[in-house]
Amino acid sequence: MVTLANSVIDGSVRAATAPLLKPDGLAKVMPALGTEALFFYRMDTAEHERRAAVGAARLDRMHVLETLMSLPVGLPVPLAALAQRERRAVRLLPAGATDREQRSVTRRAVRPLHVDLAVVRATGWKRGLEEAGRFAPYCRRAMLLTRRPARMSEALVEADFYGIGVFLASDDEVEMVLEPRDYRPLRHTAAAWSFVEELYQRVR
Repeated sequence: MVTLANSVIDGSVRAATAPLLKPDGLAKVMPALGTEALFFYRMDTAEHERRAAVGAARLDRMHVLETLMSLPVGLPVPLAALAQRERRAVRLLPAGATDREQRSVTRRAVRPLHVDLAVVRATGWKRGLEEAGRFAPYCRRAMLLTRRPARMSEALVEADFYGIGVFLASDDEVEMVLEPRDYRPLRHTAAAWSFVEELYQRVR
């Protein structure tokens, strides 16, 4: 059985994605959103080191991320300029997320890594579309098919419509038969930041 955790296939997928990704990236197979995927990502070294230096707490609650997103990065915000509910939310932020003074708060936390691509393994292309599609709000996506579909043209048309790349595994080699579409989020959301934080806890 071919799996993403198979070292040979894993290496072949990395080789096949090399033209798409920056050379300083990392990769790891991890569970997320009810499936397993090979994630290609780049650490924000400065943020990772900052969190370690200040002993920052985990950022794993949606309302915390929403509060942080309402603050500019690196600029002090007068507490008097915030509504009472906002001041209360700021006071409850986890350690290391902000610098709090008597009269102001400065956001320090940013996303600790950037996800470049998620590749899911599938025996059938329709299942691959469904599982890869789960990552649409978060990153570039592709599926690794472990056997060639009988209706390859239909599979590629459908995948292209959704912007999902297609890799085909054959023996110990992996071929990219359709390049995944670039990821361009319409807006930045707390949900997308939460997704990144979940992966960060698995790779830090």
